[in-house]
Amino acid sequence: MSRLPTLYVEGPAFWHPLLPGWEAARAAFRGETGLAEAPARRPAPQILAPAERRRAPDTVALALEVASAAVAGSGRAAVDLPCVFTSAQGDLAISDYMCATLAQAPTQLSPIKFHNSVHNAAVGYWTIGTGCQQASNAISASSHSFAAGLLEAATQCAADHQAVLLVGFDAEAAGPLAQVHDTHGLLAGAVVLAPEASERTVATLSIALHGGAAIPTALQSEAARALPANAMADALPFFEALARGPDPSGQPLVLALSDTLALHLTLG
Repeated sequence: MSRLPTLYVEGPAFWHPLLPGWEAARAAFRGETGLAEAPARRPAPQILAPAERRRAPDTVALALEVASAAVAGSGRAAVDLPCVFTSAQGDLAISDYMCATLAQAPTQLSPIKFHNSVHNAAVGYWTIGTGCQQASNAISASSHSFAAGLLEAATQCAADHQAVLLVGFDAEAAGPLAQVHDTHGLLAGAVVLAPEASERTVATLSIALHGGAAIPTALQSEAARALPANAMADALPFFEALARGPDPSGQPLVLALSDTLALHLTLG
């Protein structure tokens, strides 16, 4: 077992069409309210210029919305924060468009669509829009992508003794890709991890890395269980735990990193 130093969580942010914002998600995960009756329209992140905002794909709009909310909640400046953006699959709708266009009419491929197809498109928009020149990473680990992103961000925070922004997001699959990727709608969450407590701290976080087969912590709320399947669903237990507060039983929150490795998290 390996353990990181205690870290501090700031600025939790969350977005789903049926839980549009952390306050809505927090209340639903605590059992105080339910899902929204009608889905919200996709976010419109204000750090983008109007023309870019209109052209940005869903994944970029989603990621930038929660990133902006997390940074605002932390009271920090985006320009000062290294960032880790994690997505299991990137933008599958654009991938489907590109494959279909290349197969049927390759000369009609949109340069803008191609530009937005890369896995680090969202973090690229973020660093350009905020003027951030700190280290930035875009990672993927299939269905364990949030856990992998959390480990990456926490390791950077502990090693460099510097606050780090973590953003996890995924969107709906389209076309033939939907037959092999069971992911629906939009889902994203973000936090800032800090090496020291501040007036913006909402929770302490202890992380231990455990080998061997793991049984991930099950979802606790009806609201989280009712959300459609999404590739970023491994983030839900973490945000549930933030919303519900420390577990009186003292049991760690378990997020799988693979079939033989897991994160054990203690939130206080």
